[in-house]
Amino acid sequence: MTKKKDTSALNEVKGTSDMPKLNKKLADSLPRRKQLPDIDLLAKKILSGDKIALSKAITLIESTNPKQFELGQQLIKRCLPFTEKSVRIGVTGVPGVGKSTFIESLGQYYTSQGHKVAVLAIDPSSSISKGSILGDKTRMEKLSRDDNAFIRPSPSGNHLGGVARKTRETILLCEAAGFDKIIIETVGVGQSETMVHSMVDFFLLLKLAGAGDELQGIKRGIIEMADLIVINKAEGDNMNQAKLAQKAFETALHYYPPKQNGWLPKVLLTSALYNKGITEVADEINGFIKLTQKNGYFELNRQEQNRYWLEESILQGLKDQFYKNTKVSNEILKFIKKIENKDITAFEAAEILLNLAKIK
Repeated sequence: MTKKKDTSALNEVKGTSDMPKLNKKLADSLPRRKQLPDIDLLAKKILSGDKIALSKAITLIESTNPKQFELGQQLIKRCLPFTEKSVRIGVTGVPGVGKSTFIESLGQYYTSQGHKVAVLAIDPSSSISKGSILGDKTRMEKLSRDDNAFIRPSPSGNHLGGVARKTRETILLCEAAGFDKIIIETVGVGQSETMVHSMVDFFLLLKLAGAGDELQGIKRGIIEMADLIVINKAEGDNMNQAKLAQKAFETALHYYPPKQNGWLPKVLLTSALYNKGITEVADEINGFIKLTQKNGYFELNRQEQNRYWLEESILQGLKDQFYKNTKVSNEILKFIKKIENKDITAFEAAEILLNLAKIK
């Protein structure tokens, strides 16, 4: 009797047990899809003061990836009820004035008093040079090692407004993480001072004596914005020049109209390198905050800043929408050529392009 061939699907096919096994080492080396973070867990860690979670959150809001950016916005929304419990301090000054040393000294003073300090930056050159005024934190080495301090370099961006928006959102996340003193550094170039002024409670102008230009070449607007002028590097042979600069600024301040907040700005001398005058600076900031909280200006200023950033965000959104429009991108170079050939005015060209984008 012939044995019937087993055609059952359960029957083992010859040779399958000898198939090559998966190379685990090779599999582990293959690129894996990046898992998106758990927003609820990340928010919980931020609220507990976790600096690693805070860094991850800031990376999300700085991301150009739409999914990551959206997660960042969700995270801000969750953290929003725990924000605005800090004093926001803006520090501006030209390169070489000693901003990093000054901010490090002020930051260390605050942490020694039991405060938590975050240092952020707005650098208008970062979009061009891809660099940062804070670099790799080596210029604030001591403060960066402090458990109660957090330092974040300037975010990258194609325009100052975009960089500023990311910085403003970073402020909110830092506040949610429990940082009650937030210092925003900027280099005194372009519109960066105005941007910083629009997101801080106290604005400090850092100057260097002895350059022969104590008052010359300083934009009137910067002095008007300043709540305190600090002459840094007032030490050794530079002390006499620092005192002369102090008097010059004090005289100049008398010619400016009174501030709406009722504050009378002072001119102080510091030597951040030798940690001199830092306590007096902190006292001035504290005095300003007490006065403005008492007379209602502190809250009023925050409300005005929120309105300003609402308008700025709308304008930037419309601008982005305009330039992303394919009809506009196809036609804009033609219109530039027409303007150069004097076939059309810039205003007429703008009108046509706005109609093309259906923004008008």
